[in-house]
Amino acid sequence: MPLIRSYLQLCWFKSNPTELMPTRQFSRNVIIFYLLSGFIVEGLIADFFEGPIEVLMRTFMAFSSVATFLLFQEKNILLFQRVFTAIFVCENFIMVLAILCEALDFWLVTMHIEEHDVIGISLGIGLAIWYLGIVGYILRRFFAYSIKKSLTLAFIYFVLTYGIPMFIMDV
Repeated sequence: MPLIRSYLQLCWFKSNPTELMPTRQFSRNVIIFYLLSGFIVEGLIADFFEGPIEVLMRTFMAFSSVATFLLFQEKNILLFQRVFTAIFVCENFIMVLAILCEALDFWLVTMHIEEHDVIGISLGIGLAIWYLGIVGYILRRFFAYSIKKSLTLAFIYFVLTYGIPMFIMDV
């Protein structure tokens, strides 16, 4: 439990991901949760068969992106587990909040609140900005990038892991 608390502090930019050492089991559980939460969210907004494929594509793109970051930095591949675990824990937290936002939107629709779409879009944009900040923070800590480069790479990571699979599934 202390390890998960330390990782969740990354979501508030309070802990240093370079000091966190995940066990293999912890990282495995983070990946399982990432997949399950992704399946839930996609199950709520996508086709039954396309949703899981998109989640698997996102996972592949996420791992590929982290490996590419390490390759271009000539960093030890042993950092791979530490970097992806830090990103995935925070992404899982954001995904839980996204699931709660979906539940809130459903409730607002059933209550016939006309502004439900504005509320949902605003919450989604807020979560996306927070997510970019977290990923940028993690990349900055691991690779000593400038804030601008960290946020740019976080945006690229976001586009690669969410944009490309979504684009492919829409084509």
